[in-house]
Amino acid sequence: MDAAIACRALSHSFPVGEERFQVLDDITFQINKGEMVAIIGPSGSGKSTLMNVIGCLMTPEQGDIEILGKPTPSMSKDQLAEIRQSHIGFVFQQFNLLSRTSALDNVKMPLMYREQKVVDANERAKHCLELVGLGDKLDSHPNQLSGGQQQRVAIARAMINQPDILLADEPTGALDSKTSEDIVGLFKELNSQGQTIVIITHDNEVAAQANRILHIKDGKLVLDQQNHLEAIA
Repeated sequence: MDAAIACRALSHSFPVGEERFQVLDDITFQINKGEMVAIIGPSGSGKSTLMNVIGCLMTPEQGDIEILGKPTPSMSKDQLAEIRQSHIGFVFQQFNLLSRTSALDNVKMPLMYREQKVVDANERAKHCLELVGLGDKLDSHPNQLSGGQQQRVAIARAMINQPDILLADEPTGALDSKTSEDIVGLFKELNSQGQTIVIITHDNEVAAQANRILHIKDGKLVLDQQNHLEAIA
């Protein structure tokens, strides 16, 4: 199968005083197009740094990573920005919506940064909101929406540029259990339509809904498992 993300021998460290802390340690894996993968691990395990590398927000010290067959470590900042804009949609734990802006205009925001004007911006944003079940909330502001609805707006915003990869960082961390189930159900629905989804989480129940789980511990990939998350000590 075609790879959406291919990581080979990724390593990265950060300075801590006069020493360096190894946050990623020789990580290798591949995520194919159309997969829904959860990257799980405790706080400090390295999963957030791995997300930043996958999302082209930082360049690893060592190793190779390809996004849709394109090697990103050798890219310039402008080239990385183009990869992020054209191929990756981001969903965060805190929804990062503009409070005085309607759901429709929040979803349209990424289109404002494109070099070429998108003539059907309103229709595209409306379609994305309909896709996440909020076709009747176009004019609602964030304070008029529940937490789950705000996260749906954030997911619609991530989808507006029709990304190849949807990268979600703790997308249910600010939600109650029932709403979390609904959001994960939405990810599964999008995945069934062919969307590649990578979820960064510390929640085993969320990870168990993915097709595949990558478990990161102390900067190492300690488990790469299909379909079902076994109990991890």
